[in-house]
Amino acid sequence: MNIKAAILALIAYAIFSTHDVVVKFVSAEVSAFQIVFFSSLLSFPLLTMLMVRDATPGTLRPKHPIWTALRSLSMSVVPAAAFYAFSVLPLAQTYALLFATPLLITILSIPVLGERVGLPRIGAVLVGFAGVMVVLRPGETELGLGHAAALLAAFGSAFQSVILRKLSSVERRVVLMLFPMLTTVVVMGLALPFVYVPMSGAELSGLAIIAVFGFCATLLLVNAYSIGEAAIVAPMQYSQIIWATIFGLILFDEKVDLLTLVGAGIIIASGVFIVLREARGGQSNNTPVLRTRGRAVTSGGLNVSLFLKRNAAEDRSE
Repeated sequence: MNIKAAILALIAYAIFSTHDVVVKFVSAEVSAFQIVFFSSLLSFPLLTMLMVRDATPGTLRPKHPIWTALRSLSMSVVPAAAFYAFSVLPLAQTYALLFATPLLITILSIPVLGERVGLPRIGAVLVGFAGVMVVLRPGETELGLGHAAALLAAFGSAFQSVILRKLSSVERRVVLMLFPMLTTVVVMGLALPFVYVPMSGAELSGLAIIAVFGFCATLLLVNAYSIGEAAIVAPMQYSQIIWATIFGLILFDEKVDLLTLVGAGIIIASGVFIVLREARGGQSNNTPVLRTRGRAVTSGGLNVSLFLKRNAAEDRSE
């Protein structure tokens, strides 16, 4: 089953990578805020069908409104920041910076979850951040808003993931999905009058592809995590660097320099170490990286952990 799960995850991340290529094409003429706004609207029907299946008793009032608000705001910023980074940076460089998310989850889990992080994982985080510096090369590379946006997306993704780990056992799934989606539409809608440009049929089609691809890839990941071990499935996300290199070269004439690949390799090695360390148990009580699964850079508030929470609840009720 682990082999099948790994294959499903590889397919899912190939679709995610194609999703990001479409984002890069559309963002050549359309602002990231506009892309997120309309792709979130297009995700509404898909998400609504899933949310209405939530039969757990309760209301839509969050039990922890402050944490829910902070997570919702984070999730509204993450896709816009990531989409902007895709629009101005090479794909491989953007992915390398987004791969810092597990490192940031490990750090944020200390104050938010009370997680005990031993020296091996702290060491992996430090090595991973060294890899980030190799990718950025401050002093040699002209750093811009794209780099800041990619790092903001990584931080926001880690922050919402840790909060999700904190809330997932006490909040209804529909609350955890609905509020980020509504917040994203409202925040992006407030920015829309300042950035709106008329869209062609091709650009509208691109937005539909972004919404559908994000949804389909998430469902594939749900299946992968449902049948396989998280420690096997989670590292499959790093296959996106391969797709980024291929798509960047063929479609955008982006040549990946050696230091970007070296830095990405260091970040990936650190992330895999943290995943395997959590899977082995030990000091980690929450295994925050393993239990906050999915990809927050898609619009619409889709999150693998929420689907798995629903499946676990259904299994217990049978």
